[in-house]
Amino acid sequence: MSTTPKTRFEDDVRRLIPALDEYRGSDLLVTSPIDGSELATLRNDTVVGVTQKIDRAMVAFRSWREVPAPRRGELVRRLGEALRQNKEALARLVTIECGKILEEGRGEVQEMIDICDFAVGLSRQLYGLTIASERPNHVMQENWLPLGPVAIISAFNFPVAVWSWNAALALVCGDPCLWKPSHSTPLTALAVQSLFEEVAEGFADAPKGLSQVVIGTHEQGNVLVEDHRVPLVSATGSTRMGRIVGQKIAARFGRALLELGGNNAIIVTPSADLGVAIPSILFGSVGTAGQRCTTTRRVIAHRSHFDQIFETLKKVYLQIGDSKVGDPLAQGTLVGPLINKQAFDDMQAALDKARRDAIEVVGGTRTLTESGGWYVKPALVKMRRQTEIVHDETFAPLTYVLPYDSLEEALEIHNDVPQGLSSAIMTTDVREAEAFKRFSDCGIANVNIGTSGAEIGGAFGGEKETGGGRESGSDSWRAYMRRQTSTTYFGSEKPSLAQGIKFEL
Repeated sequence: MSTTPKTRFEDDVRRLIPALDEYRGSDLLVTSPIDGSELATLRNDTVVGVTQKIDRAMVAFRSWREVPAPRRGELVRRLGEALRQNKEALARLVTIECGKILEEGRGEVQEMIDICDFAVGLSRQLYGLTIASERPNHVMQENWLPLGPVAIISAFNFPVAVWSWNAALALVCGDPCLWKPSHSTPLTALAVQSLFEEVAEGFADAPKGLSQVVIGTHEQGNVLVEDHRVPLVSATGSTRMGRIVGQKIAARFGRALLELGGNNAIIVTPSADLGVAIPSILFGSVGTAGQRCTTTRRVIAHRSHFDQIFETLKKVYLQIGDSKVGDPLAQGTLVGPLINKQAFDDMQAALDKARRDAIEVVGGTRTLTESGGWYVKPALVKMRRQTEIVHDETFAPLTYVLPYDSLEEALEIHNDVPQGLSSAIMTTDVREAEAFKRFSDCGIANVNIGTSGAEIGGAFGGEKETGGGRESGSDSWRAYMRRQTSTTYFGSEKPSLAQGIKFEL
């Protein structure tokens, strides 16, 4: 009997990854941001190993694309049921590995369940068009066909939900998946893979290699990015990463679905209901410790509200910093730890630059230093104007409050950043609301709700340096299929040519 003492979270890891020993090695140390404790040490895939996984995905594709789409949907339905049965355990593991509070961990797993439900319905709705032909006895059709193996490169902040947005759609569309999770959160990926394998084992039509996990860093991800047998790479991460990945995929004429940086703003107009605006700003700004791509990073407040909004937020920020930052597994915690020391250092560097032009800075200091994690009090910065540092995305609970005088000025401030993911306006004036939706340059434009908390029914993604990709709902499924135009002649005379061309012998 082993006398080795258990780590704090060993039972949580073992429960969802019974075959953890198969992945053990000395390449990758996985720790919890909650207290810095070791969760596991893993073996990275070799370059050859990643290539072999792509080989297996290609074999799986040839089989899976022949399975009728509603039958493919049945596999995803069963995956959704497995997620329901393991929701609490997986949510807890998400919290342990990435540091978001347990309530948000539950919400993330619910997103997975929701997108499975969406994909099951989609499996019977992969519609093409019948197109009127200009030629007699001709019929034109738009066909949508399986694309091939899809690489999913996910980030630490949503370690399982973003995979599901891609995988659930890809699977019903007929595509195998190769998942390269963040090196900070590989265990949640292995846990989901274990659930998937259990479901697939009882599903006769599911080939081996339909879903595989690639463990490693940028080296392993680069193999997926550069292999021409992977027609679509869906990558979530920084704008810097997206520039590298996008260029490499374009060089081989592959498809890139990029979900990159966000620098999201809420405009608060003179007519705004502050009882609606303030709670929306708070969750958007400090939820997930400011580590969402949709985090509210800028509050653009009309000058008539500017001081009041800052003082109201200041009071709540101080309260959160003093009593609501802590262990994300504990009841009552609203803000968990940053993912690592680098995130804390980046936040401090941004605050140092902001102080040069700031009117006032609240919070931003480290707290719970004896915990072993990188906990920080949310920071609120009252600015005279939008300076260079405000153009940067700082992945931390750091919010800038900026004044404006007219809606035109507010929109100019809003759009004058390189990112274009999520946006919101707080107003009771329908004209302002409609103008905002028309002129916000973001992929998401909300009215009287915050910038965070997107539902899976809508296409998720943004413009400019956010990447331009769309995941999850609406018609995002089209990214995982190839479009084919097909014309059939059913007459008995010599078929006519398009555009009235005559070509007589």
